[in-house]
Amino acid sequence: MQKRTLGKSGLEVSALGLGCMGLSFGLGPATEKSEAIKLIRSAVERGVTFFDTAEVYGPFVNEEVVGEALAPFRKDVVIATKFGFQPDPANDNKWTATNSKPDHIKQVVEASLKRLKTDTIDLLYQHRVDKNTPIEDTAGAVKELIQAGKVKHFGLSEAGAQTIRRAHAVQPVTALQSEYSLFWREPEQSVIPTLEELGIGFVPFSPLGKGFLTGKIDSSTKFSSTDFRAIVPRFSEENRKANQALVDVITKFADQHKATPAQIALAWLLAKQPWIVPIPGTTKISRLEENLGAVNIELSAEDIHSLEAASSAIKIEGERYPETHKKLIDR
Repeated sequence: MQKRTLGKSGLEVSALGLGCMGLSFGLGPATEKSEAIKLIRSAVERGVTFFDTAEVYGPFVNEEVVGEALAPFRKDVVIATKFGFQPDPANDNKWTATNSKPDHIKQVVEASLKRLKTDTIDLLYQHRVDKNTPIEDTAGAVKELIQAGKVKHFGLSEAGAQTIRRAHAVQPVTALQSEYSLFWREPEQSVIPTLEELGIGFVPFSPLGKGFLTGKIDSSTKFSSTDFRAIVPRFSEENRKANQALVDVITKFADQHKATPAQIALAWLLAKQPWIVPIPGTTKISRLEENLGAVNIELSAEDIHSLEAASSAIKIEGERYPETHKKLIDR
């Protein structure tokens, strides 16, 4: 497995990481614990060293699964987790309020360390920008945790350029994690120039468009009540039908390169910058192997230009988040 360094931080990880959220939360029923552990360990065997989780995934259970799965390999892997939400007092399973107050961050880290069965968190992200807490206070709290040896690197998620600059001035930011794919290219204008200027790595989540770019989802697909995509406007039946044109473009390109659409979507991201590390998630070992095959696909500048030209000509229909979630995005 090829390695990459996230920006100027010196944090080296596998060129593709594993997003672990879907094993426990968000994309349908949770995977049985032993199967989830088996999948994570299969990723380690195949050279993956970068694993992404969060306290809110489950809540809590995903960190426990990741911690147990990676305990035998702890010194050889990089674990990223996140703080920044708190449960609704009326419903423990609803986490819609942000909280990045310093005391809260320190409490979350202590609990995460126990669940992850580790003494230190390699990369700690603020999950969403908390508009009620100055980012300088948040960054300062993480700086103290780094000085105490409980955290190694600081990250942000879905943060805008101004927030990134303010945080970076207090505690250098190692990585930004935000959605980025051929399905959502907005970061190219809003944050990537800032990341390049400051030497910050980029970790795209949903690099396969929440599964849509694999070509395995179409207008007839039914989502379960536990699948977040059921309430995402971009995944309405009508919008899936319209957005199929993008998948058709990628599929045609994949056929020319004797690859799968998922592999082309990931190879495109890998070709954009050497400090971009996508974290596709999956619950199936066959899909894991397919995704990892993307690191062996080299796209030329001409390939990238033609793929981007063809995909840019397609208007993507539907918002990427429902209204209730859009207020959490910092721009």
